[in-house]
Amino acid sequence: MIEYLWKAAFVFDSQTSTQAEPWESKRLQLILEGKSSSVAPGMPRSATLAKLTPQQPKPVDTCARYLLNNAK
Repeated sequence: MIEYLWKAAFVFDSQTSTQAEPWESKRLQLILEGKSSSVAPGMPRSATLAKLTPQQPKPVDTCARYLLNNAK
């Protein structure tokens, strides 16, 4: 799950960006608190608001789908 989360973080911030880590850490904390079903829907919404190209949000969608499918 963490691998999916990192890939999603790098969609919003490049792999050299220091912003990817706080993005990932915040969501990981919420997931560990059992709130994955509230984290997942917000991720694709963020991708839409970021006005990414059609291919860019694929890791975000994959991560959100994984979280929803494995919420229990």
